[in-house]
Amino acid sequence: EAQLVESGGDSVQPGGSLRLSCVASGFTFNEYGMSWYRQAPGRELQYVAGIRSGGESTDYTNSVKGRFTISRDNAKNTLYLQLNNLKTEDTAMYYCTQGMRCDVPSCNRGQGTQVTVSS
Repeated sequence: EAQLVESGGDSVQPGGSLRLSCVASGFTFNEYGMSWYRQAPGRELQYVAGIRSGGESTDYTNSVKGRFTISRDNAKNTLYLQLNNLKTEDTAMYYCTQGMRCDVPSCNRGQGTQVTVSS
């Protein structure tokens, strides 16, 4: 069974940084693009960033460009998201997702890790 387990979420002040991790199991990680999504309270699930299977190409939603960096280590079956210069509007539950872009409810996602940005 394909499984994704996120970690690294925390409460930080505006301008702070975090690194999220996602360990994958149950599928051949290096054959899949991967992505991060987030959902703030009362809002819809939002695409954040995606990366191709070999890490050769990445994509970001406009609001995080220049601040967030998605990366992966295929030897460790691990996906990362480096979050820099965090803003209060980045507060959300962050989900690791199988596939470089997967917006439907049936997509394989982890249980999420909470990022809270507050002064």
